[in-house]
Amino acid sequence: MAVYPDPQALAELGEMIAARRPNDVLKSEVAFGELTLTVHAQSIVALVQALRDDPACRFSTLVDITAVDHPERPARFDVVWHFLSMYTNQRIRLKAAVREDELVPSITGLMPCANWFEREVFDMFGILFSGHPDLRRLLSDYGFRGHPLRKDFPTTGYLEVRWDDAEKRVVYEPVDLVQEYRQFDFLSPWEGAKYVLPGDEKAPATTGVTAEGKK
Repeated sequence: MAVYPDPQALAELGEMIAARRPNDVLKSEVAFGELTLTVHAQSIVALVQALRDDPACRFSTLVDITAVDHPERPARFDVVWHFLSMYTNQRIRLKAAVREDELVPSITGLMPCANWFEREVFDMFGILFSGHPDLRRLLSDYGFRGHPLRKDFPTTGYLEVRWDDAEKRVVYEPVDLVQEYRQFDFLSPWEGAKYVLPGDEKAPATTGVTAEGKK
């Protein structure tokens, strides 16, 4: 039988952390059974160390680091860290808003497993982590252009990668669409389209319900 954390206990934990680290924590809230702290990005190293070493927290397991892109905001990205305490069976989420040109301190010195997580965030979003020992792309290919999880990244990408049998090597070519994107209305055929297809104007009028719902 699954045992879920007590929301009240999580709320109290968030209030305690915010009280102990008032310069680091901007907001504390419990949603979907998990505690989320909105924090200053530049305080992340000291805060993670406190959450790991404090006997009341003991968040010693880094589960994931990811990000969310908000192109309309000056602080474009939310960098998100997920931690688990296997001692208290509680989870915590840290979230920090950062600008596109802002450096986020690396936590690899505290959590070595953050190495690849931070590389993935850099690869997918272009967020830079200061103090990272080897900040290279992780999932995309060498010479890849752009960051695929940014919302302004084209769905086709910028380059096509293929094997050229004549040259016996992998070649990179600009994406060339053979036709323009088509627009679909996604209407059910039972509802009827809101336009007349070419040739339909020649068909005799029939009785029944039209697309506008009139007889």
